[in-house]
Amino acid sequence: MAEKESDNIQRSWLDRLSLAFLSEPQSRQELIDMLRQAQKRDLFDSNALTMMENVIQVADTQVRDIMVPRSQMIVIEASSDYENMLPMVTNSGHSRFPVIGDNRDEIIGILLAKDLLRYADITERDDFELRDILRSPVFVPESKRIDDLLRDFRASRNHMALVVDEYSGIAGLVTIEDVLEQIVGEIDDEHDEADQLNIRRHGLARYSVRAMTPIEEFNDVFASDFSDEQFDTIAGVLIQKFGHVPARGEIVSIGRLQFKIMSADSRRIQNIQVIILPVAVMEDQISE
Repeated sequence: MAEKESDNIQRSWLDRLSLAFLSEPQSRQELIDMLRQAQKRDLFDSNALTMMENVIQVADTQVRDIMVPRSQMIVIEASSDYENMLPMVTNSGHSRFPVIGDNRDEIIGILLAKDLLRYADITERDDFELRDILRSPVFVPESKRIDDLLRDFRASRNHMALVVDEYSGIAGLVTIEDVLEQIVGEIDDEHDEADQLNIRRHGLARYSVRAMTPIEEFNDVFASDFSDEQFDTIAGVLIQKFGHVPARGEIVSIGRLQFKIMSADSRRIQNIQVIILPVAVMEDQISE
């Protein structure tokens, strides 16, 4: 009896959702608007809406927008012995590490932390050779779309890729967790609190910024002069500039800084990309 009632509830939910989409959307934005209307009619909750919007928008995001930049990669040198690398592995809380040769552009393999467990027994360490347990690295271009990357991760059962720039140098790394966070939001674990940075640099003039970054901290990094009298965070400044809570993908320029919304829901901004504009671009904007 209970199973029959459950089936009826499920059919009712599907029927209501089908009715909401009787008018076929003609664009991505129309589809998002229809989803928002369906959420207002309580067909699903706000968390489900956020994930569906993120899935739709994720095709516009490239690997360069979410990668861990080269300067912040935790790497292991190929010449490291077991005793030297173990504290780094355990303290970082990560499960995968690029192993480098002479420099960070020479990636010779990926170390999985679990592969070190067999050497926990000191009697096994005489046979330890780091190169023997390395996995083959995967390389992807900065411009790769993250929906394509997720498809590749699933097909290869790989969880990490090294990101290369146009000159084939290492620009950073990206993990399957970085991709999934674009859909479901932040995935925190016990190690994230200490490692979390509000502002990360990606290249010469491109940064990723958490929307909750205090204005004072933002001003210190970008030499800007946003007032903190009315707002505490950079999110407040942007919402005032847009005149509404911006959606993912919206862009606005304030002075020499261009802001692109990387993740947001109907109530708040989460992550922002900040680009320091060249002087020539700023002059063109002023002349317009």
